[in-house]
Amino acid sequence: MASIPVLRLTAPLLLLLAGVAPHAGAQPGISTLDSRQCAILKQHVLQPGAPVDCPQLQVVRFAYIDFDQVRHDDGEIMVMAAVAPQVKALFDELFKRRFPLAQARLMEHYQGNDDASMADNNTSAFNDRPITGGKLASLHAYGLAIDINPLQNPYVLRDPQGQLAYSPPTGQAFGERVASRPGSSEQVVELFAQHGFLIWGGDWKKPIDYQHFQVSRKLAERLAKLPLTQARQLFESTVAAYRACRTGLGRKPKDRVVCAATAG
Repeated sequence: MASIPVLRLTAPLLLLLAGVAPHAGAQPGISTLDSRQCAILKQHVLQPGAPVDCPQLQVVRFAYIDFDQVRHDDGEIMVMAAVAPQVKALFDELFKRRFPLAQARLMEHYQGNDDASMADNNTSAFNDRPITGGKLASLHAYGLAIDINPLQNPYVLRDPQGQLAYSPPTGQAFGERVASRPGSSEQVVELFAQHGFLIWGGDWKKPIDYQHFQVSRKLAERLAKLPLTQARQLFESTVAAYRACRTGLGRKPKDRVVCAATAG
């Protein structure tokens, strides 16, 4: 029997599978930070010694539907520039699906205060801060984590006495998960994964972070060290690898976890 040639998924081929150009240029709705924006960011949000600096960040602007199904055209989110095209496509798809967002404002509006942003039910990404309850840099500090609708998708931690604490505290009303409830993150886990945010905090055991989507820390550290073109190529190849895996494996939730681990 003749041997069947093996198709090697090289980086350029993975990019084609993902439907993206290897060298994606500037796109509408995506902008770099000018000197004024960088100065504002450094007042409260971006600290010395952060994993990334202003030239590595971009602002993605998008339309969204709120919980009353009213359209807003002022959505903004700041992310690492390497992932900005995928983030733009992600939020455009949320809009097409009429997935509601309460609002999406940059963290400078909250002076980098994560508690204030969550209390305002704000969807956000970049914020130079440590992980909750720890000292290690959060993936938000790389611009590689996104929190959506914190009220409907709270951060949940069980204390030593077995009591559950919710952030924001009003999120306790949404502690019992109903996937069909408007704005619930369960509805968009696969969509986020399809755009490279392979890790969902709702899969965690302790804490559980329903609002939170991120890349792996290993990938984040690699992206932060690369020039933009190479970083974008690496991220797009990760997206393509995940999509190819999902096409080959199937659509069950456990397959998502397997493909995420393989690709990211």
